[in-house]
Amino acid sequence: MEKLFSLAMLSAVMFLSGCVSIQVGGEIVRGRAQLLYGDPKVALANFQRAAELDPDYLLNLSILPEGVWTYVGRAYYATGNLPEARKALERARSRYTQDNLAKLYLGLVLARDGDRQRGLKEIEVGLTGLHEWLDYLEQYHPDGRFWDPGRHLRSQIQKTLAMIKGKDIIWPELIASGERLGWEFEEEITWATRLKELELRQNDDNGRDS
Repeated sequence: MEKLFSLAMLSAVMFLSGCVSIQVGGEIVRGRAQLLYGDPKVALANFQRAAELDPDYLLNLSILPEGVWTYVGRAYYATGNLPEARKALERARSRYTQDNLAKLYLGLVLARDGDRQRGLKEIEVGLTGLHEWLDYLEQYHPDGRFWDPGRHLRSQIQKTLAMIKGKDIIWPELIASGERLGWEFEEEITWATRLKELELRQNDDNGRDS
């Protein structure tokens, strides 16, 4: 009897966990659409609900490491609320050290908020990590061919890193370049996902035809 009760409880927990995961994923998907093309305030509400449901959530749409607190921080950043953006991004950075977008956006927040020395370091670390991640993906991951196939992102990263290493940093240009890269990486998630789905459909069609 006790075993049956334990199994029933385990099944219930797994079911509820699955429901929460679906709900969190839905909030992230809706929030991403608003962050990229809509209202960042609406995106923020979506991401905050997701963070309340699962504060350790990592984006499962792609293999790019990006946690829910990074999205919360990016939405705050887009609304101009730098203090709250900083809190969320520092939380994201401490929770998941491989989240290079959290480092990039934390650097942008710090740079815009006056802490330029630390901001510069965070931007550099974040962009370097993203470049290395794309290189690793290209060489070792089966999905690497879907990511940055024309090396546009890596080229833009190199140009931005060159700004950082330059003698005189033009801060508005550096910040704008970092923001553009953050947006393009988010778009790349969508494009890489679509390319993979397209290839899978084509393979299924070829399999049925053969």
